[in-house]
Amino acid sequence: MGLPSLETTPIPGLVVLRLDLREDARGWFKENWQREKMVALGLPDFGPVQNNMSFNATRGTTRGIHTEPWDKFVSVANGRAFGAWVDMREGDSFGAVHTVELDPATAVFVPRGVGNSYQTLEDGVTYSYLVNEHWRPATAYPALDLADPTAAIPWPIPLAEAEISDKDLANPRLDAVTPMPPKKTLIIGCRGQLGRALQVDFPGSDLVDLDELDVTDAEAVAAWPWHEYALVLNAAAYTAVDAAETPDGRRTAWAANAGAPATLAGLSREHGFTLVHYSSEYVFDGTADEHTEDEPVSPLGVYAQSKAAGDIAVATAPRHYLLRTSWVIGDGNNFVRTMKTLADKGVSPSVVGDQTGRLTFTAELSRATRHLLDTGAEHGTYNLSNGGAVMSWAEIAQAVYRLAGRDASDVTATTTAAYFADKPEASPRPLNSAMSLAKIQATGFVPEDAMVALERYVSAAG
Repeated sequence: MGLPSLETTPIPGLVVLRLDLREDARGWFKENWQREKMVALGLPDFGPVQNNMSFNATRGTTRGIHTEPWDKFVSVANGRAFGAWVDMREGDSFGAVHTVELDPATAVFVPRGVGNSYQTLEDGVTYSYLVNEHWRPATAYPALDLADPTAAIPWPIPLAEAEISDKDLANPRLDAVTPMPPKKTLIIGCRGQLGRALQVDFPGSDLVDLDELDVTDAEAVAAWPWHEYALVLNAAAYTAVDAAETPDGRRTAWAANAGAPATLAGLSREHGFTLVHYSSEYVFDGTADEHTEDEPVSPLGVYAQSKAAGDIAVATAPRHYLLRTSWVIGDGNNFVRTMKTLADKGVSPSVVGDQTGRLTFTAELSRATRHLLDTGAEHGTYNLSNGGAVMSWAEIAQAVYRLAGRDASDVTATTTAAYFADKPEASPRPLNSAMSLAKIQATGFVPEDAMVALERYVSAAG
């Protein structure tokens, strides 16, 4: 079969496909829906889950204008129909109209929030449409008067002569319609360091923490309206690395870092939202000179193992971004704040000098998330930290001391083995946490130098 062709329209996202109709003496054959070919043309990979057919016995049957909250792929199985679409979404294109004649060689992708209607041009027309959400009873959605003067749809058969349902005759005019808002964004773990940073770049998001939505609780998950969301940012995690080695900590770490992401990945597949999840360089054993996205995971401790399991689960979501980070610093308790406090108190600490990596400031992690989504970057795994030189914890502590007005020599370096010698319950750490940033840089993102961000952070801390 040949390739269909795709035509854009004045309604954003509404596209017309001209299908390859193979005809002979017996009739015709067509690939009415062919995911691989149509996605390659630019059609969204919208994940249809239900196919509906509407048989129309007589010429002039007119249905609509209906604006269900899901995407549609419409065509006719036989006969001809006049299709009309009106943009009913919030935004500048509200009220835009497009029409086209539908025959077996023509199909139209209708994005969520665009009103759909048609009028049959002959007897016995079967109208078909795929949708990417299961029909739900009592679903409320905007509808529009078929005769609305603003839309001014040029119906081939006058509406006075058409077969129209009483319900459609009662639909409101455009000036009385409440536009359909876009699907929402949900930030899970909104009160953590990263969750607070994400709120800056994703204003207006729905915000939940463990007390509002526990993703490890099956009843809470079942009751949540996941179909209302286009994007879910999972900033929730169990980060007590050493406590994860205890019996209680182990259970909590696996539930939060592996079980919850697996649940979210399943929900992403079911409801079609994009899932963004945040991981850690701890999924690696730290033996590589520089960790890349395709390096096989090799976690050392329980925390690391739970994060690696979460990574594997998230990768099963069709629309996902997995951002692996290192040495996260944000609005809360963290290594830099601790060093600044010690410097202010006149303490001269001993800090590990044989673990190396780069700091990741939460503002930079949030900015990278926004960038990937805004640029439509390919889904998958991305390393993300601030840029600049690879440093040890001791070197970072010395930089904090200098910025705080102390002598860098007040910080002395020690080894990981010596530091943890009297802490047998401590989890093993990867010695090298440096990650390659080449993949995210190839999308056009330029990481800010960690030392530039550190100076600003310490200055703001006072």
